[in-house]
Amino acid sequence: MKHTAQTAIPCLLMRGGTSKGPFFNEADLPSDIGLRDKVLLAAMGSPDKRQIDGLGGAHPLTSKVGIVRKSSVPGVALDFLFAQLQPDKETVDTTPNCGNMLAAVVPFAIETGLVKVQGKQSTFRVLTLNTDMQCDITVDTTGGLVQYEGTARIDGAPGTSAPVTINFLDTAGSVCSGLLPTGNVKDTLTVQGEGFAPFTIDVTCVDNGMPLVMFKAADIGRTGYESVADMNADTELKTKIEALRLQVSLMMGLGDVRQKNYPKMTLIAPPQNGGAIATRSFIPHVCHDAIGVLAAVTVGTACVLQGSVCDGVAVMPTGATKNVSVEHPTGEFSVALQTEAAPQLPGGQNVTQAALLRTARLLMRGEAMVPASLWSGNTPA
Repeated sequence: MKHTAQTAIPCLLMRGGTSKGPFFNEADLPSDIGLRDKVLLAAMGSPDKRQIDGLGGAHPLTSKVGIVRKSSVPGVALDFLFAQLQPDKETVDTTPNCGNMLAAVVPFAIETGLVKVQGKQSTFRVLTLNTDMQCDITVDTTGGLVQYEGTARIDGAPGTSAPVTINFLDTAGSVCSGLLPTGNVKDTLTVQGEGFAPFTIDVTCVDNGMPLVMFKAADIGRTGYESVADMNADTELKTKIEALRLQVSLMMGLGDVRQKNYPKMTLIAPPQNGGAIATRSFIPHVCHDAIGVLAAVTVGTACVLQGSVCDGVAVMPTGATKNVSVEHPTGEFSVALQTEAAPQLPGGQNVTQAALLRTARLLMRGEAMVPASLWSGNTPA
């Protein structure tokens, strides 16, 4: 740690999936959570919609932080804490997961020496501290180094890269009390609020890695194929969606979520481009340019549940292993779901495994600078 008029904190700027942000070794940050959050806000330049005085990219997808450490949990190699910041808010939310940033955890750990390469491929078990969720992450380490170049392509990120495979081990009820937090596959509620007439709508509330509220776009007067720009400019729609979010969150046991980044709100429609279902996902107040990793897992899960709002909308493959292609504004996101019949459960299906493909890349290696008056750094032992 170098001391000048500013405090230098070692970090790697990483792209994980369709998100990016600085990754830190936990040991290089303050141990006090309140001070740590102030340091992260300063490093990212929040609150400021341009984040001109920090590393943030003026968008929720580029206002993310990864914090990694060696794990003390038996069988687990690494612990990962995800922090969602907002450009214009003074908030550091470590409640939800981020499957995109998760893709960069193992590359970061190898690059910084937290773990060692195992061979041509390296697989490490990672515990996401936000929701106590474990997954196995495999990266290409041909030649003893993390390989970033390859032929894998994901919509929402340009070009091709080496694949990062994420196999989620237990995602049901990541934030909520269970897979179906209301206890129902489908709920009907009347939404009231200022600036619009009350309306009644069917929703499916699911948490298989990310709490989602899903509803048909047609039920709220939209096609579900609108552009991201049109969605973000649709004040009436966003007002209704937020009123729905605040109301249904109480039914999900999440309480008052006005200052929280979940649940995400997802409009669905029949697929247009050969996929299983079309989506427009609000995260929660801005329409996502694509869709989050764990949101895609949760959408796919809703598609296999009998009686959900996806019935009659989704076009699903047959068989116990279902490759569900979730269409989004910039392409599609495929999720491989392993299912088994479970007549005793709402929805009649149990999702036993969820796997997906992401990519990641190291963008920059260096130090994040914060004012020394805020934090003078960790004192060496």
